[in-house]
Amino acid sequence: MSLRRALPAAAGAVLAALVLGTTAAPAAAPAARASLPDIERQVMCAACGVPLNIAESPQADRERAFIQSLIAQGQDTAQIKRALVGQYGSRVLATPSHSGFGLTAYLVPIAVAAALAALLAVLLPRWRRRGPAPAAAGPVYMCSGALTPSSPSARAIMLRAVTASASRKDSSSGGSASTIRQSR
Repeated sequence: MSLRRALPAAAGAVLAALVLGTTAAPAAAPAARASLPDIERQVMCAACGVPLNIAESPQADRERAFIQSLIAQGQDTAQIKRALVGQYGSRVLATPSHSGFGLTAYLVPIAVAAALAALLAVLLPRWRRRGPAPAAAGPVYMCSGALTPSSPSARAIMLRAVTASASRKDSSSGGSASTIRQSR
């Protein structure tokens, strides 16, 4: 199998693993022992809409007391979150839902990363085949002696460059090089 065919296949396999890994991971995770600081980072204050760990309102204090009572009953993190959603609604969760429109918050970054990887897989071989950029075209002057602005050969080189530049400008503007030289 050629490299051109192998890269898209490998990118597809990585994308499939990422998608399956994100959907299977929450179900396979064992129930963790709940603690107030962990849950505070994962839920929002229902009144102010900020994470519960930085919220300072009477509503935030009531939510903390509710969470603390659920921890005292021995409930795990998932059970406490379900109880919070039942008590305050889904806006209390700091993460988007794993279904419906909330699922796009998880899938869009994965899709963008996969598209960029596929784009690189297509463009990198093309860029490598192009090779280095050609050298800039233009006159190259080589001399054996030192050139100073006052030496005759330096003045001749500068005159040729000015004349060539003026004739290029004339051909694009419609004038003649002799009128430019005479005006000086």
